[in-house]
Amino acid sequence: MVRTFLDVETITEKPAQPQVTAFFDENTNTFSYVVKDPLSNTCAVVDAVLEFDYASGATSYQGAEAIIAFVRTNQLDVEWLIETHAHADHLSALTACHAGLSIRRAIPRPA
Repeated sequence: MVRTFLDVETITEKPAQPQVTAFFDENTNTFSYVVKDPLSNTCAVVDAVLEFDYASGATSYQGAEAIIAFVRTNQLDVEWLIETHAHADHLSALTACHAGLSIRRAIPRPA
């Protein structure tokens, strides 16, 4: 009697990694991010920057508009706007992104 055994290789897949796209604001030397779920079109926007010109006091939503355009171009569904901490170096564009995308917000509570 002849027995044939098949070699069975255990396959372990790496968990899917989130896709992170960074947006850099030169004036504040700050990054904002879009973090996409690799298994769907959902994403989160993290630390959106509102540009502020110290000399004139003018603000700009250019960074927020770039993030909104990226989200729309890639047909992403934003589930969260996340502010990871209070920003001393720049203003938050969370409100501009919220108005442009209409989604939930996550802001840390004061200590």
